Amino acid sequence: MLLRALRPFTSHPAVCHTVVALPPADVARPPDWLACLQGGSLSVVAGGVERSDSVAAALVALPADCAIVLVHDAARPLIPRELIDAVIAVARQGFGAVPALPLTDTVKESDRDEGELRVVRTLPRQRLWRAQTPQGFPRPMLEAAYAAARREGATATDDAGLVERLGQVVRLVPGSPRNLKVTTEEDFRLAEQLL
Repeated sequence: MLLRALRPFTSHPAVCHTVVALPPADVARPPDWLACLQGGSLSVVAGGVERSDSVAAALVALPADCAIVLVHDAARPLIPRELIDAVIAVARQGFGAVPALPLTDTVKESDRDEGELRVVRTLPRQRLWRAQTPQGFPRPMLEAAYAAARREGATATDDAGLVERLGQVVRLVPGSPRNLKVTTEEDFRLAEQLL
């Protein structure tokens, strides 16, 4: 999955460097297929306990001349090239960029009532979107967001959440249904079918 998630970036003409955050134990001895790709435009760093720790470590490892940063999850191995292009275009305009798909299902908010889940309310879905990666940012914007998060002990489930905390503009770009996140065995089977 990691190799498939890497290929669209390592072959993209606008991507000058790729950093992969691995579990610390794997950094000294990365898999052979990854070790042979290291050097030049690909480097490996030790990730952290949280996603944000891994992204922060990768940010530090980027060459100084990288002006735009894309953050992508290896759990999304089917990223279309056009989506990368769209995210880069928005980030080059000075904004954060998040690929997303509008929600089509009815969304319920829940709570526990005597140990059982119950519906609290139905949320209007017209303004709700499912965020994807890669998320793109001007590098100073993302670095400032991570610095503020460290100082304040803030967390977020994605990088855009940290940037939003600073009051920066994050724009949505049309996501892709193929850019699914592989989390469960069923997701994995679906990804295999799409491939």
